[in-house]
Amino acid sequence: MKRAPATNIPAVSTARSSPETPVAAPDAAVFRTRADEVYAQLKRDVADFILVPGDRFTESEISDRLGVSRTPVRQALFRLQQEGFVEVLFRSGWRVLPFDFDQFEQLYDLRMVLETTAVHRLCETDRHIDRRLLEMLADIWLVPAAQRSTDMAQVAQWDEAFHCSLVAAAGNAEMARVHGDVTDRIRIIRRLDFTKQPRIDATYDEHAKILKAVRANRGDQAAMLLRAHIETSQAEVRKITLHQVHLARHAGKVAPR
Repeated sequence: MKRAPATNIPAVSTARSSPETPVAAPDAAVFRTRADEVYAQLKRDVADFILVPGDRFTESEISDRLGVSRTPVRQALFRLQQEGFVEVLFRSGWRVLPFDFDQFEQLYDLRMVLETTAVHRLCETDRHIDRRLLEMLADIWLVPAAQRSTDMAQVAQWDEAFHCSLVAAAGNAEMARVHGDVTDRIRIIRRLDFTKQPRIDATYDEHAKILKAVRANRGDQAAMLLRAHIETSQAEVRKITLHQVHLARHAGKVAPR
């Protein structure tokens, strides 16, 4: 398996402490409660298809599996309920909510606005931008075909980092924060876009074209390429079925991180 060179793109601080999106990592000394840890683990379980839409479970089952008391489990589940990941069932535990594809469509539309705005800003010569992040992305995506990674889970992580880095590099912290929230909410569905090799090849090609346009300060071209890239991904998401989600879990197509 060929892999792109390792990079030091810093991790974003999200609710699930994702390592694949590029904003400054939180201080290691930040205090985390047991409920925070359970919350982060359950959110990873949903994103990694250990818990899939429609799955039912009880607080006791989660408590036993994670080796914690039911109190932090309950606190974590209430947080996930507020975020729309799970729902409580009357006298019968909890259930992972089915995908809301209308909401995903809206989130993709918002993502489109944020990212195309970001690449326009990256191409404005009078703005202060983080070129270090752009060079880190070049180390991953502007490589010969023989050096491209074929690890689907790795490419999925790098893809997320690519889009978050474009927004972060533009220098607007509030845009990056909102984009990070959108990224967190669509992560579960976008990872299914990397279960076939042709999609990986297309992602390398499209990311390379976007980066080259940005580096040449061709804002309109970069935004056009980025829009087409996101629309293609959005179209693939529309094809995803619950059956595919179960296949992804049981066939190990999306490896847990």
